[in-house]
Amino acid sequence: MTHENTHLITQTCLLAGKIILQNGGETYRVEDTMVRIAAAFGIEQSHSFVTPTGLIFAIDGASQVTRLIRISERNTNLSKVAMVNDISRRICSGRLEPGEAYRLLKELDAVKHEYPTGLKVLAAAIASGCFLIMFQGSWQDFLPVFVTGGLGFLFFQFVHRIVPIKFFAEFLTALLIGTMSVLAVKLGAGHDLDKIIIGSVMPLVPGLHITNAVRDLMAGHLVSGLSKGAEAFLTAFAVGSGIAAILSIFY
Repeated sequence: MTHENTHLITQTCLLAGKIILQNGGETYRVEDTMVRIAAAFGIEQSHSFVTPTGLIFAIDGASQVTRLIRISERNTNLSKVAMVNDISRRICSGRLEPGEAYRLLKELDAVKHEYPTGLKVLAAAIASGCFLIMFQGSWQDFLPVFVTGGLGFLFFQFVHRIVPIKFFAEFLTALLIGTMSVLAVKLGAGHDLDKIIIGSVMPLVPGLHITNAVRDLMAGHLVSGLSKGAEAFLTAFAVGSGIAAILSIFY
């Protein structure tokens, strides 16, 4: 195998792992995908080490290669994870050459594949109302929760684009949600303040991070599991702090 082919295979493996990790995939899935792609292209001795902030991929043998990719931004886009899994399966079945696989991954990485902001806000509003009912809230509070949850998520998207510090954006969003919930109850539009707040903040709850943290810990990836758990804790702390601050002011 030539040095050019080895380099291309390495870049393909790293790009596949990078897309999965940046879009909400588990650590063990990233490592398994990179090793499987390398094996499908004829490289049996490969190693990968993944953390939430970086990927290291190495190839043993006559053409030894070690590469590192730094991950600075992470999002939740499981459609991209599914697309990378599809490309990986096509590689493992022998239907894709390294050059074609790398081209497809580059195109996938360049495209956002995201829902419009308006649709995200509508989904967050509906989810907030449904969580209210799930937590045995009253249908009379559905509209206040619908409005509060939707506007809160829209505000979070706006602040996060201006200030790319997730903790800060979540804290400010919790302040807004708490204020709107209290005002809704004081103006008579809502009745059960606790259920309104709980339903409205649910779109901010880091459910995927908690799930991935537990799955990584169970798979033996202690560094990734603990770091993702800490990230989920910070999100929960930001949301809780914002709500607590508002309640301490009004009550």
